[in-house]
Amino acid sequence: MSETETPHEAGDLPKALAVPRKRWQLPLVWLVPILALLLGGWLAVQAVLKQGPTIHIEFQTGEGLVAGKTHIKYKDVDVGMVSDVAIAPDRKSVIVTAKLSGQARDFAVEDTRFWVVKPRIAGGSVSGLDTLLSGAFIGVDVGKSDVSQTEFKGLEVPPMLIDGVPGKRFQLRAENLGSIDYGVPVYFRKLAVGQVVAYDLDKDGKGALVTIFVSAPYDRFVTEDTRFWSSSGLDFSVDANGLRFNTESLSTLLVGGLVFGSPSGTAAPPAKSGAQFVLYDNQQTAMREHDTQVELYRLVFHQTVHGLVVGAPVEFRGIQFGEVASIGLSYDASTQRVDVPVVIRVFPERLQRYTVDPETKSDAILDKLIESGLRAQLRSGSLLTGQLYVAFDFFPGVAKAVLKRKRGMPEIPTVDGSLNELEASITSIARKIDKIPFEEISKDLRSAIASLDSTVKQADILLKQVNQDVAPELKRTLAGAQQTMQRAERLMSQDAPLQQDLRDTLREVSRAAASMRSLTDYLDRHPEALIRGRTPDEDKP
Repeated sequence: MSETETPHEAGDLPKALAVPRKRWQLPLVWLVPILALLLGGWLAVQAVLKQGPTIHIEFQTGEGLVAGKTHIKYKDVDVGMVSDVAIAPDRKSVIVTAKLSGQARDFAVEDTRFWVVKPRIAGGSVSGLDTLLSGAFIGVDVGKSDVSQTEFKGLEVPPMLIDGVPGKRFQLRAENLGSIDYGVPVYFRKLAVGQVVAYDLDKDGKGALVTIFVSAPYDRFVTEDTRFWSSSGLDFSVDANGLRFNTESLSTLLVGGLVFGSPSGTAAPPAKSGAQFVLYDNQQTAMREHDTQVELYRLVFHQTVHGLVVGAPVEFRGIQFGEVASIGLSYDASTQRVDVPVVIRVFPERLQRYTVDPETKSDAILDKLIESGLRAQLRSGSLLTGQLYVAFDFFPGVAKAVLKRKRGMPEIPTVDGSLNELEASITSIARKIDKIPFEEISKDLRSAIASLDSTVKQADILLKQVNQDVAPELKRTLAGAQQTMQRAERLMSQDAPLQQDLRDTLREVSRAAASMRSLTDYLDRHPEALIRGRTPDEDKP
């Protein structure tokens, strides 16, 4: 190396080495806060996810509802909490604000129903008794709609039926509601198969509409020809057929009930859900044959019709083919007589089924029957109630008559009822009784009674004399007879002398009889002994 070269130039200088840059490390003291932050964030997200929508429910009153305490329950599971209870702006109701849980997020749809669960008595059943201790809560029935909604109007009465229960709903139309209430049972063959779920007035206000629910599988027994009737308490009726008493079950005596059934011999298809039926007052009216053809006839009676009412049956030999439609009065100026015209409804279909030709007109049938003596007559349907009914029958020997028309209505001839004949007989008997001389009979009777009284007095005197005179002698005679019997008893005793003498006498008689028997035997062998006597040799044996 020359003098002019430097050490650096000589190549012996150290080389620089590249050192890797150190990474930044988080101190362990920050690990705990970070984990806490992450956990808090996760809990916050979960809380947001679990929180459902806020809804508003309108109720008539806020009875039993407390903010922060009243729960919303679905099938006894908490799905929300009431957060506020406030009066509505119009002061007619209260607005309940509630927050639903996340699992109830889908509950906020337009057909969801809310109601307050508290102790209630309806339809003979008691519900909500558990709220006496735990307090009221809001029940919910989830709807099936896809339209979201947060404003609801709460039900004042809990729904009798929760959606999803298999069965069918039907509507019954009645003239009045009677004793029907929510939850009233519906019976089929005395088995509870449903209940009343709603009722309201008809649109025109002339009747009531009752909505019932029949559970499956019993809903298949509701057919298009099914009849519904009310069985509220005691079915008690009095008519021309007598006294009727019927009840469906013991519970109907308290809360009533509805019953349905079908006439025998029908096979109609099952009714569709929502079908409407008529609700009758009783089973008799419900099961009555529904006739499509009705004809009016006029009857004129010349007697009292006390006991005949509108709706009374019209029968022919026990078969009903009509009913009484109206009862009135008419004055005939020519005869100056007041008659009672009775209009009856006749159902031709019931008559035609008994004719050979179904196309035969009713008037033609009646013309022939009247010529044969057919007449209408009032008869007693029940001696207990005094109700009358109209009976058609043949009366031989009655005056001839024809079917005539008055005031545009056919008039059928009548005859006096059996009650009139009975009254006439009673009147005749009363007149005969009136002719009986009761005064003379009473005088003779009094005389006979006086004579009998005298005879009784004489008999009493005679008995007294017998008691005084004859009785002592009779006592003495009886005493003597008793003594005689005692003596006879002593004589007949075994150790009496008479008995000993009698036994000795009988022994002597026995010996004599034996001697006579021996003599008889000897003479039988030696008859010559009667002449020459007995020889000594014969004495030897």
